[in-house]
Amino acid sequence: MLYELRVYRCMPGRKTDVLARFRDHTMVLFRKHGVHVVGFWETVIGEVDEIVYMTRYETWEEREARWGAFQRDPEWLAARHKSHEHGMIVENIRTALLRATDFSPVV
Repeated sequence: MLYELRVYRCMPGRKTDVLARFRDHTMVLFRKHGVHVVGFWETVIGEVDEIVYMTRYETWEEREARWGAFQRDPEWLAARHKSHEHGMIVENIRTALLRATDFSPVV
């Protein structure tokens, strides 16, 4: 199993816009393309302009196929473009691909 951890640093004052894009568009498209979301979190103490989520895939090839299809989807491209009408909403994204250890409870 392969897990992908993504940390979004939102532009100041734009966190609600990022959350709305995930809620109203991205999650629908993730389901459409078979991207399994483990969970979403928002930071409440620390970097409060951050949103964190994790997805999981059986293999690297599955990740590439599903993520690639999502990234090319015209609905996603339109939603991303529309969300930037008043400027960028995400400052940067950090991504890590993770494999569980042999003693991890998620194995």
